[in-house]
Amino acid sequence: MSEARIGDLEQQIELLVRDHVAALRRTAEAAVARAFSPARATDRRPATRRTNAPRRAPAELSALSERLYAAICAQPGAAMGTLAAELGATPRQLNRPALQLRRAGRLRSVGQRQAMRYFPMATKPQARS
Repeated sequence: MSEARIGDLEQQIELLVRDHVAALRRTAEAAVARAFSPARATDRRPATRRTNAPRRAPAELSALSERLYAAICAQPGAAMGTLAAELGATPRQLNRPALQLRRAGRLRSVGQRQAMRYFPMATKPQARS
């Protein structure tokens, strides 16, 4: 190739690159202007708060924990779905009572997620006086 053709090719490439960079800059500036425009801030809908279920009373949780513990003692190794069906509750409703029993050392769980099984902890024999 001749020197003149190479020079023309370099100029064409340089022109294409400049045009591309200018187009990118315009696009970016437009995006920033849209993002920070005052109309955008008023367009938003007010945030809606999720309504949570009402809190259960401590006495209710305690009673449910005892019922859950009795069900686990009757069926060691049962899954939460099985226990929930027996108690007439959903597995989600039994999460907190199961957590309380685990923290108290009365219950242990083996497995993960849907394969989790629940067992009562063995009670320590009483020391004789």
